[in-house]
Amino acid sequence: MKRHGNLFEKIVTFENLLLAAKKAGRGKKDKSSVAAFFFNLENELIQLQLELTTQKYHPRDYTLFQIKEPKVRQICSSDFRDRVVHHAICNYIEPILEGRAIFDSYACRVGKGAHLAVMRCQEFTRKYSYFLKCDIKKFFESIDHKTLKQLLSHKFKDKKLLDLFSVIIDHAVPGSVPGRGLPIGNLTSQHFANFYLGEIDHFIKDHLRVKGYVRYMDDFISFAENKEQLQTLLDQIERFARGGLKLELKSKVTTIAPVTQGVPFLGFRIYPRLIRLKRENLIRMRQKIRLKEKLYVAGRISEKDLILSMSSMVGHVSHVNSRAERRRIFERSINLA
Repeated sequence: MKRHGNLFEKIVTFENLLLAAKKAGRGKKDKSSVAAFFFNLENELIQLQLELTTQKYHPRDYTLFQIKEPKVRQICSSDFRDRVVHHAICNYIEPILEGRAIFDSYACRVGKGAHLAVMRCQEFTRKYSYFLKCDIKKFFESIDHKTLKQLLSHKFKDKKLLDLFSVIIDHAVPGSVPGRGLPIGNLTSQHFANFYLGEIDHFIKDHLRVKGYVRYMDDFISFAENKEQLQTLLDQIERFARGGLKLELKSKVTTIAPVTQGVPFLGFRIYPRLIRLKRENLIRMRQKIRLKEKLYVAGRISEKDLILSMSSMVGHVSHVNSRAERRRIFERSINLA
């Protein structure tokens, strides 16, 4: 594996930090903390650059909040200046990590995404008879810091950059097990996590020579012609995940079944000739639509915000077989005139 060096000096340039600030601030400049940073932008960046170059930079405390859909998760929001650092780093490491990724990894990658992952999954349902669905148990919470740092050191040789990685990785998530876990919400966490599971990708694709395989973050599907092949594959994946990455599969959702039953993946149920929105996701979408309508009627959101929200939700399911359900949802909509 090629190791990359001489990146730290590029990452900490004023020009790169300025670009990172602009990226981090997109759509957020109305927030007081972001506005304050940009009001004093030059001094903020000079101070940040000084801390980074002298290796005295340390992230500030996280702001914690929960999301409840599709399941309860604790999100760690970094201070804006730390988000600038994350973007500055990713400006340079993202293309390098991209070079390590396999074709059929779809999360956190330009030109990929959930919709393409769903379509690729359907393509494999037309070629194979059975599927194996796997998910990692408490993935972000379980990522082993020592293992992640070792993997990064195989890809990057710049000591100052590796030290900066360590500062970010070791910045404790409140309530986490020492030496484990990355905060959901950080840009660096997304790329580090995707890189971490790239080891499973290469084990399955390069070592085991599995042709039918799709992964979106910690949710991945493998395909074969019979159950026996997939049971053997499952045993191999479990051993590799546990031994090489210190991860456990989520046994409750691990499934081996014929593709004719539909592959549950990313909120959809995927068949060879049909893609359906899973019932729980359909119910959730209905509830969100009703809530947005009520907020509009109450004058709490504008017509523009309502249209944008509706367009986003409908757009998410418009590429699958959902026309009849979309029609029913809006036929039952309240009269907003």
